[in-house]
Amino acid sequence: MKNIKYFILGLLIYSNSSFAQLKATTYKDGNQVLNGFEISPKKKKSSKKPGILILPAWRGVDKASKDIAADLASLGYYAFIADIYGAGNYPKDNAEAGQKSGYYKTNYTEYQKRICLALDQLIKAGANPDNIVVIGYCFGGTGALEAARAHLNVKGVVSFHGGLARDEARAIEPITVPVLVCHGADDPYESKEEITAFQQEMRDTKADWQMIYYANAVHGFTNPEYGDDNSKGAAYNEKAAKRSFEHLKLFLHEVLKK
Repeated sequence: MKNIKYFILGLLIYSNSSFAQLKATTYKDGNQVLNGFEISPKKKKSSKKPGILILPAWRGVDKASKDIAADLASLGYYAFIADIYGAGNYPKDNAEAGQKSGYYKTNYTEYQKRICLALDQLIKAGANPDNIVVIGYCFGGTGALEAARAHLNVKGVVSFHGGLARDEARAIEPITVPVLVCHGADDPYESKEEITAFQQEMRDTKADWQMIYYANAVHGFTNPEYGDDNSKGAAYNEKAAKRSFEHLKLFLHEVLKK
């Protein structure tokens, strides 16, 4: 019984060890203080390893984004979680999150600027500036696509259950980096019209793109905190979450040099 107790304790310590490596990082956009998190790979065979910029969902930096950062560090990547809203502007509830994220979706150049500032922090943390991928979840998934549209110096972008819509008045420019979209097949927040328009944008921009649908998955399928009730529109789907992470790993292996 005593041995089992110590075995379980050891597992708990091991499972939290990566999470404990997360380092809070303060940076700025003018006078606006931003609070991100960085983590380095456990094994540094070289000083400049690939980096992953993580754009969190509409409530801002959360447990889910910290978990994925720790997972990526365990695979040998530098990771940085961006703070898009900044100190004093974090949403108190979903209604406020919708309002604040909506602002950046409309004012996309400001969103792109905050992404660029976070990229700078990832590079300062040790990532190779020419070997970076941007990934994002929900609102952050929209940001990942904006990174591609803005022609940032990245090797690719990945959107998990992200918003796909764009202002039709915006000029369509070539997208020169690979794009992966991981999408719940039953996501109620993306209309058929928005999906069709996005796919047409990818064709018009001559992008190297993939869009993978996951059966029985709705919005937010990667986040266990959403529960498992699909009728709420956002819910966790373990199978879809695991499959999408494997697709992410394949994508990173393809586009990044290690």
